[in-house]
Amino acid sequence: MFARSLARKTVLLSDGTVLGTLHNINVDFRTGSLISLVVKPQNEVSGIEKVDGYYIIPFDSVKSISDYIVIDRKRLSR
Repeated sequence: MFARSLARKTVLLSDGTVLGTLHNINVDFRTGSLISLVVKPQNEVSGIEKVDGYYIIPFDSVKSISDYIVIDRKRLSR
């Protein structure tokens, strides 16, 4: 999947809550591994901390990517 196809995709939690839209992706350029998603908030979601006005979502909490990016909320609370 190309990174440009992810641009501005809606990010949802696994319970259906809209988190926001994908703003950026953090990558480890040495290994090519995706580290985290930077999400522009659409809603205030309890239990998820903002950094400089954005949600930083660890990539290992991504459950699926298709029309939406779905985040497994249980993995966020670890």
